[in-house]
Amino acid sequence: MPTAASKARPTGFTMIELLVVIAIIAILAAILLPALSQARARAEGIACLSNTRQLTLAWQLYAEDHESFLPYNLGMNGSSFRTNINWVNNVMTWDLSADNTNPATITQASLGAYFGGVTGSYHCPSDRALSAVQSSAGWDHRLRSYSMNAMVGNAGAFLVNGVNVNNTGYKQFLKITQIPQPTEIFVFLDEHPDSIDDGYFLNKDAAAGTGGYGANLATSAEWQDLPASYHNKATAFSFADGHASLHRWLNGKTIQPTVPFAVNLPLPIPDHPASEQTDFDWVLAHMSIGN
Repeated sequence: MPTAASKARPTGFTMIELLVVIAIIAILAAILLPALSQARARAEGIACLSNTRQLTLAWQLYAEDHESFLPYNLGMNGSSFRTNINWVNNVMTWDLSADNTNPATITQASLGAYFGGVTGSYHCPSDRALSAVQSSAGWDHRLRSYSMNAMVGNAGAFLVNGVNVNNTGYKQFLKITQIPQPTEIFVFLDEHPDSIDDGYFLNKDAAAGTGGYGANLATSAEWQDLPASYHNKATAFSFADGHASLHRWLNGKTIQPTVPFAVNLPLPIPDHPASEQTDFDWVLAHMSIGN
């Protein structure tokens, strides 16, 4: 039978015990949250790679259905020109333009049929960049995070006698069978949100129209379009043979904050030391081959 003393004993935690519990929870959170954040980042990187593989698979299927001819890849930024023969039919902006959210600009474009009306493969899960006006409008992301290498596909008015006027020293691949090193030529990448605009990813060889795979010839270089660096200073690339991989950047100019208005393009790259152009040269070397 309980005594009077045991009946009077208080129940619950004392203040000291509560403080100890709170301190333990805080310590565990400090230990676990970085690990959880890293795990989330790795998962998003894997999902991004999967997206670029899916886009390249659709690109390959398009070529199979069109006698090896590749999808149109047209520069549309700064122009009222729009067409659904392009692989996408939108230009990303920081305003409230419907291009940023309208799924029809993807589903009705030339690769849309290979995704059955689903647009998820066009957006990197790490891409959460929005302007203040877009956030205020209740948006949680823009529609597209990926662009296509400007040297693959029919570039429309940029082609003169089969040569891309933007990169006259490089071969424009119009058919998938024209790509001699499909493991080395990239097709899709996740592009910096300040740079992405249309789906046409272009950088120019400053070395007087020479270059190609294995070259290291850029001088007075500048980024025209900039890769994103969402994945721990790396970008997801997919290649013409269908594989995808993350490429990690080495130069500070390449790794820009992935927020609105962070980059004023074109972005000059220092000439010296030569190592400052390592990232830019890698991109040029994997865009095409010399004419």
